[in-house]
Amino acid sequence: MELVEIRNELDKMKARMEDFRGSLDLADKKPRIEELDLQMTDPDFWNDQEHAQKVINEVNGLKSYVHTFEAIESHLNDLEVSYELVKEEQDPELFEELNKEIKDVMKDINAFELQMLLSEPYDANNAILELHPGAGGTESQDWASMLLRMYQRWAESKDFNVETLDYLPGDEAGVKSVTLLIKGHNAYGYLKAEKGVHRLVRISPFDSSGRRHTSFASCDVLPEITDDVEIELNAEDLKIDTYRASGAGGQHVNTTDSAVRITHLPTGFIVTCQNERSQIKNREVAMKMMKSKLYQQEIERQQQEIDDIRGEQKEIGWGSQIRSYVFHPYSMIKDHRTNVEIGNTQAVMDGDLSPFIDAYLRAKIS
Repeated sequence: MELVEIRNELDKMKARMEDFRGSLDLADKKPRIEELDLQMTDPDFWNDQEHAQKVINEVNGLKSYVHTFEAIESHLNDLEVSYELVKEEQDPELFEELNKEIKDVMKDINAFELQMLLSEPYDANNAILELHPGAGGTESQDWASMLLRMYQRWAESKDFNVETLDYLPGDEAGVKSVTLLIKGHNAYGYLKAEKGVHRLVRISPFDSSGRRHTSFASCDVLPEITDDVEIELNAEDLKIDTYRASGAGGQHVNTTDSAVRITHLPTGFIVTCQNERSQIKNREVAMKMMKSKLYQQEIERQQQEIDDIRGEQKEIGWGSQIRSYVFHPYSMIKDHRTNVEIGNTQAVMDGDLSPFIDAYLRAKIS
């Protein structure tokens, strides 16, 4: 960029930050942070673990907004100083450094804007992510395990915590099903972009003839619903089974029937949890998972009513993949909802999902 272009970019970024300031309402958020910090100093704060976690999540979310905003604003002020120095000195090295820093700040502003877009109910909540392979046996089960690794890597890059609530290993390789609890501010808001069917095209390592295979796996994403959300679960609608928990490879984790499976008879929804050591804890987690499924069903029902009024036809089925991952005969990952294409397939499989998530969330509000 030339100096005139740099000046224009700086002015645009400053204007966007002023818009953010109005939306962010810092005057209200800072006192709320102080109030929550004071609650956390109470000696009885940890007596109610669930309430304590809610407070921590809220304060971390608020601090993330405020600190990120202030860091970007500080960096912009530094850029103003650098701009004046470059204009005066006409030093090519300083000019290049300024260009680089402006691009970095633009990325930070775009990421912050995306964070602010996550304002729908439960966007800030933890996410429950389920993976299920499609037909195809070992090939599809291996694809599900590749997606599992991808989402774990993505969560690590966000400094989110990941708990495996349920894991059923594949017959020869991969997984038959897996349920993760991904803990972090806006985890559901980001990961709701991943809900749908994911399609893989590659030369199968399980085919001795080296033929190309197409595999499918579904990803379901739900917000973790806390006890303060009113979702009615009638005892007569639930079938609760217990069984012995087992880990990957079929090794028994313990010798008691601590794992819990809950079936919601009216809908046929099934949830399982075997991560916790006690049956009571597994039951509590499974009940939360069931509430999340029922909440999601209600949201989808309401959305369907809106779509019917608008005359939209959105097929929700096994063949309606949201994204294709092609490893052969060329390398390309394409999101069919936004048409975003990435040629660096390895980066995506290592957890770099930002281009897809960013485009999906921006498309929803455009």
